[in-house]
Amino acid sequence: MSPDTIRIAGLRVRGNHGVYDVERRAGQDFVVDAVLEVDVSAAATSDDLADTVHYGELAEALAAVIAGEPVNLLETLATRLASVCLAAPRVAAATVTVHKPQAPVTVPVSDLSVTVRRTRG
Repeated sequence: MSPDTIRIAGLRVRGNHGVYDVERRAGQDFVVDAVLEVDVSAAATSDDLADTVHYGELAEALAAVIAGEPVNLLETLATRLASVCLAAPRVAAATVTVHKPQAPVTVPVSDLSVTVRRTRG
């Protein structure tokens, strides 16, 4: 059986991540998409928030990590965010994409991103 999913798309938060001093000082917006693999059958039956992932609370937790302690690499940030997702009860796996639309590169790009997928256990 394929997993059910809960998706948080386009979470935009200012952070100070990057390897360059200017990124750490000035900061920039990061955009995060998270896809959670969750069996939602209990919630669908009970119609009770306690039987699923509270996506509002999860979005706030993800935002706190993005706005929090700076890291050098998107890979590190994406892995931290995936860990936050997996800490939520009932999440079996999480795929997290971190977009850095204002990445300091010398050629025109519309977006740069890193995607990680992590599973529980």
